[in-house]
Amino acid sequence: MKTKMVRYTLDSLPKLTKTRRAQLKALAARPDSEIDTSDIPEMTDEQWKNAKRGHFYRPRKQQITARVDADVLDWLKSQGRGYQSRINAILRREMLLTSGKSAK
Repeated sequence: MKTKMVRYTLDSLPKLTKTRRAQLKALAARPDSEIDTSDIPEMTDEQWKNAKRGHFYRPRKQQITARVDADVLDWLKSQGRGYQSRINAILRREMLLTSGKSAK
């Protein structure tokens, strides 16, 4: 069963009422010491020591049309399923190499 992707924008959010705006303003004015984090304890510096920024980040894909030499496409397809992912990996590796970042 295919599922349809749903996208939300800031334009589609409901308008804030005066009451809700006042509640948010009061909440923002409260000091951090009044925030109850018992159900989500704050992380210690030790826990953050090995954290990696962007570890779960997945770039947004964009559909394109590209013309590729037939022999290059045949080579990519001859390696099995996922030739489009291989194209993306090759392009990403080249992008990272030329931008001075290390490729993973």
